[in-house]
Amino acid sequence: MQFVPTYLRQVCDAIDALPVHQINKIVDVLLQVRRQGRTVFLCGNGGSAATASHMACDLAKNTILPKTPSFRVIALTDNIPLMTAWGNDTDYANIFAEQLKSLAQPGDLLIAISASGNSPNVLRAIQVAKASGAMSVGFTNKYGGQVKDMVDYCVRVPCTIIEQVEDAHMVLAHCIASAIRDKLIQRQNSNGVASVPSKATTKVLSE
Repeated sequence: MQFVPTYLRQVCDAIDALPVHQINKIVDVLLQVRRQGRTVFLCGNGGSAATASHMACDLAKNTILPKTPSFRVIALTDNIPLMTAWGNDTDYANIFAEQLKSLAQPGDLLIAISASGNSPNVLRAIQVAKASGAMSVGFTNKYGGQVKDMVDYCVRVPCTIIEQVEDAHMVLAHCIASAIRDKLIQRQNSNGVASVPSKATTKVLSE
């Protein structure tokens, strides 16, 4: 059996089995957070850190439409000096939680990405988010680890192969950002407002 077609088929199977109803709930929650002017925070380790940064970029830039509020979004993975300071001076498990302690407020949202569902620094960030009154979303694997029981909304990729779980998380991030943009366009169209994104907000192939 050839590895490449098998891998690709397994990724497609995992994506096909994602819980659409739960994803739609998360889209609605994000729209609520945006409408209320609250902040979205994201975190993750390794490949999940890259996904967190990528999703923050898409939420901040690719959902902009005329005459609508933009997302307030912070990837906790992006301040490397601060992460290394907390990791060096205290513990690596604190690199996201300590950032959140001074930032998170009631009504905010944390998106916690963990292919294992058991990353200590992600779990600690969820605890801080809950203590601050913020909501939480988890992206994890088939079993969900500890994340699934700690967050308000969880999407579990029905797979345990880490690369494929991370593949699906990136598709999930793109799907959510695109769905938000589509809902905002539909809302503007129903209100008779021009909704074509400007050139500055249109994703270009050069990216």
